[in-house]
Amino acid sequence: MHFSNFSCLTLKILIKNSKGVFHQAIRMSSATLQQSVWENDPELYEMIKSEKKRQLRGLELIASENFTSTAVLNCLGSCLTNKYAEGYPGTRFYGGTKFVDQVETLCQNRALSAYRLSPDEWGVNVQPLSGSPANFAVYTGVVEPHGRIMGLDLPDGGHLTHGFFTQNKKISATSIFFESMPYKVNQESGLLDYEALHKTARLFKPKLIIAGVTCYSRVLDYKKFREICDDVGAILMADMAHISGLVVAGVTADPFEYCDIVTTTTHKSLRGPRAGLIFFRKGSKVNEKGEKVHYDFESKINGAVFPGLQGGPHENCIAAIATALKQASTPEFKEYATQIIRNAKRLGEGLQAKGYKVVTGGTDVHMLLIDLRSAKITGAKAEYILEECSIACNKNTVPGDKSALNPSGLRLGTPALTTRGFKESDIDQVVDYIDQAIKLGREIGVKSGPKLVDFKKAVHDAEFKDKVESIRNQVEAFSEKFTMPGFECY
Repeated sequence: MHFSNFSCLTLKILIKNSKGVFHQAIRMSSATLQQSVWENDPELYEMIKSEKKRQLRGLELIASENFTSTAVLNCLGSCLTNKYAEGYPGTRFYGGTKFVDQVETLCQNRALSAYRLSPDEWGVNVQPLSGSPANFAVYTGVVEPHGRIMGLDLPDGGHLTHGFFTQNKKISATSIFFESMPYKVNQESGLLDYEALHKTARLFKPKLIIAGVTCYSRVLDYKKFREICDDVGAILMADMAHISGLVVAGVTADPFEYCDIVTTTTHKSLRGPRAGLIFFRKGSKVNEKGEKVHYDFESKINGAVFPGLQGGPHENCIAAIATALKQASTPEFKEYATQIIRNAKRLGEGLQAKGYKVVTGGTDVHMLLIDLRSAKITGAKAEYILEECSIACNKNTVPGDKSALNPSGLRLGTPALTTRGFKESDIDQVVDYIDQAIKLGREIGVKSGPKLVDFKKAVHDAEFKDKVESIRNQVEAFSEKFTMPGFECY
């Protein structure tokens, strides 16, 4: 048994003094446990309040972020945080799991229902802590170490966990423990090259192909992916992390029709907590020879998640996923998802009208990628000046880039602003602010030179400080007019 310093002190008081002093110490301890964070840790609370203020006063255009609901926040801060529940409902390694079993089962049922899936044909694991662990669990379970996978190359819009590596280094663990081969987009159009993918797959013979993106603004053709996988005998996995909210609302292509396995995060367009899900086919299918083939994904994937890669699940987060899925199954959410796409299209059209190049010429989903090479500013410099003007986005590679650390593009997304009630006319104003900031950044870059460190210093020079502050004040006054879900101050 371990005692804290306070507990040891309390025992000494008990031994040396009266029982009354001991009881008083216990009451003091209980009072501490009942204090709010603003009472118990005001230093930390000030940091949290500052972040809340930043979110409220800024324009959040990071495509992988959103503002979740009060109900989700309630679940995350609930007593479910206290419960350890290694295992799965009905087969736990701990006692006292009656109610968390109910929570996790509810989440599983809602996940299948939200995506219109039959429980006889699909199963779902709701325990992954995020999208990256979810993907790694799939590879671990069904591909096994040193098995072959194919995913979209990171500079072309793919994700680190789809097997990214460079000439000199294996960057992601997925390229360390599995043999990965990237597929590419057409370097001129920015569109995925399915024919080249098919040719490469025939040569590489992967065990699994990933249909998924982190910065690609067009709908994936899952039917083509299925045809390629059938031809080379590969498992088809969709990583729908970015578009899961659009899929649940039925406003974009549905990967479940063609895929064997589907992974997702829950905090992007789905607007839930920061977590992950793995869907997998169950039952059997009839192959081209007329033979019945049974799917064996369930035990392999569940075993990879626990005990393979994770310990006790975060039941507070699983509860938050459950309530987010309930919200996502409403007509209101479908209208929200539809508006996300309207806003993204308007954002792309507005930036193109200002002279910016949008990769692939537009967007079908919630995000878009700007190629800044013709704008004479790097992605890193644009990201920095925008953030100084209270506009949050992220630098990103564009087709043809050689370095993810010094890319030529910006990724922009509309889920978070749409949550706050932004419509197309509001997006027009956002376009204007982005344009003002990037033009100012270009002006600063002419004076500062090519190095990012010099650029960052120049942004705060007396010559430019007032101009930056002027744009920031406009942005913050505009943004504060819109509502923000969650708690008022934190």
